Amino acid sequence: MTRPVVVCVPARNEAKRLPVLLEALAQQTLTSPINVALCINNSTDGSAEAAQEATAKAEGRLRLNLLTCDFPPELAHAGSARRAAMDLGAEWLNDDDSLLVSTDADCRPPADWLEANLAHAGPKRIVGGRIELDEREADTWPLLFDLRDRFDEYWSKVREIEDAVDPVPWDMPPRHGDHTGASLALTAGLYRAAGGVPLTPSGEDRALVAAALAVGGELIHPQTIWTRTSARPEGRADGGMAEEMRRWLAAGSDEVDPKVPAFQLWQSRAMWRRAMRRALNPGELMLAEAKLPPMPCEMPLPKRLRASSA
Repeated sequence: MTRPVVVCVPARNEAKRLPVLLEALAQQTLTSPINVALCINNSTDGSAEAAQEATAKAEGRLRLNLLTCDFPPELAHAGSARRAAMDLGAEWLNDDDSLLVSTDADCRPPADWLEANLAHAGPKRIVGGRIELDEREADTWPLLFDLRDRFDEYWSKVREIEDAVDPVPWDMPPRHGDHTGASLALTAGLYRAAGGVPLTPSGEDRALVAAALAVGGELIHPQTIWTRTSARPEGRADGGMAEEMRRWLAAGSDEVDPKVPAFQLWQSRAMWRRAMRRALNPGELMLAEAKLPPMPCEMPLPKRLRASSA
């Protein structure tokens, strides 16, 4: 029997982007209707109505469970919103074996996204999906797409270093390195064991991964799982992808290469992880690493290797 699955989406003032996401979910290769747990919070732009209209246009392909709420100012942040969406999905299906798949309102997943997540799901699995910029926006933000390609090559080299020094048995190469709320899947049972999404103003997705690792979860990064996200430099969450886009645009407009940690620093960090694994579980290790001083960014982002070799 197919594992039940629900897509969990937090949204704030996303009336324009939600129909794009819901249309992509309606086109998923799964034959059964797609369950969508949508939490619209602190919105003033008709996001709820836009979601309901898009669901109606899907002609039965979507089952929408819609929660609208207004968090008080001290809780009006990404942690509260994602927790509400994930909790809604977990309570709706009420099955520890069901798969909760987190995404964002400005994403546009490929048609086999959910099928690929289900193929890699398991009771202990935390499934991270690779994040790509939406190619529909390439003409609008050409600089961002060029920088993204360069960052992809840089991070690919970093993963080669990590895999050579500190390979993780359940997450062997080839693998990507993303595990953000835009594409993150785990069972409802593991989600509950982890205590749900931590109520942090930002970085709530990383905090959830750390909590799930601490109770025995195993983080994996299959290359077959990916989604698209908007390249827009104006987002809804502090510390999110849009903030990174703004940094890239600022560097590019000044014709200055962004600075990144040198590769030898990543080798030293991988050696540190390998040594610390003897004393810490994966969740503790992730939290301990987060408390380390940031690595200095002194190396210019390398130019595109693929372009130069073409």
